Amino acid sequence: MGRLESLRRRVEPPPRAVDWSILVLTLFEALSGTLSLGAGHPANGLLFVVHGVAGLSLVALVGFKLYRVRHRVLDSRLHDRDTPVSILLALVALLTLGTGIAWVVGFEVRIAFWTLLNVHIGFGLLVIPVLLVHLRSRFRTPSSADFAGRRRALQYGGLLVFGALTYRVTEAVGEVRGASRRFTGSRPLPDEDGNAAFPVTSWVADDPDPIDLDSWRLSITGLVDSPFTLSTDDLVPNRTQRTLLDCTSGWYTEQDWTGLKLSELLENAGVHSSARWVTVRSVTGFRWSFPIDEVDEMLLATHVGGEALLHGHGAPLRLVAPNRRGFQWVKWINEIEVRRHRDSVQWLAVLVSGFS
Repeated sequence: MGRLESLRRRVEPPPRAVDWSILVLTLFEALSGTLSLGAGHPANGLLFVVHGVAGLSLVALVGFKLYRVRHRVLDSRLHDRDTPVSILLALVALLTLGTGIAWVVGFEVRIAFWTLLNVHIGFGLLVIPVLLVHLRSRFRTPSSADFAGRRRALQYGGLLVFGALTYRVTEAVGEVRGASRRFTGSRPLPDEDGNAAFPVTSWVADDPDPIDLDSWRLSITGLVDSPFTLSTDDLVPNRTQRTLLDCTSGWYTEQDWTGLKLSELLENAGVHSSARWVTVRSVTGFRWSFPIDEVDEMLLATHVGGEALLHGHGAPLRLVAPNRRGFQWVKWINEIEVRRHRDSVQWLAVLVSGFS
């Protein structure tokens, strides 16, 4: 036991260094996790690796922290008015880390319609406000001495090596368990075609009534010479492409999508030379902006797997956006706007869409 304690003291940074490292890594994990939601291109794969390695390095730091404060937590006589918040923070942090690891190694647990990945994201978002409340009473300014010196560099190097090795071990365990995943962490659905091949998902509160096909119109607006509208009668599919849909709920499917090329519609409208972005809007208020260079690969889909899209999958028209995450495949489209700049309030629109 004495050897283990001696080893711990050699590898564990000073208390304030541990606390500040936890704070920095937690904020980094929140930022990288948020960015990963919109990172669907294979070129973004490193972001997910760094997120995983940092998270597993955080496991060691949280372990050091909990070991250090164990007496203050377990002995109720040592509690103060802020102890409940500290305990809640530890619990939420452990649940965030635990659900993330469980997802990677291949556990399949659903809570209602949420996967473990959804639960991991939810706890990760909850950590931030609880952490801010915790800092209100526990904040301590760090000293440069807490981070200086060769020994400290070796300790932090060891933490990164631990995170990297543990990351590889969890990946290997997942592979042994048969939990194949994309670089995003999403798992494949059974190899089926059509509407029934993948679940109906909605972003935040997006759940409109079925679209009235007689009154529905698609508007092409913005920086174009000839704005125009289309009705459902004008939706004559002329292209089929096989594209992978990767949902932030933790699954992916590859389907044959049929519809109209977005670039051809914009060509018919006459795009201005100053145009740089295209915003795709839904009847719910949801919208997302894309660089105009991506438009040539995009499809406004009316069918999937040879079947007309069902309402839950975005009928009469949904976006097919290669190398984009599922929530960016806008459903129930009713407007395409060509713009000079990205829509600056799209994230707000995303969070409140559907509530009206």
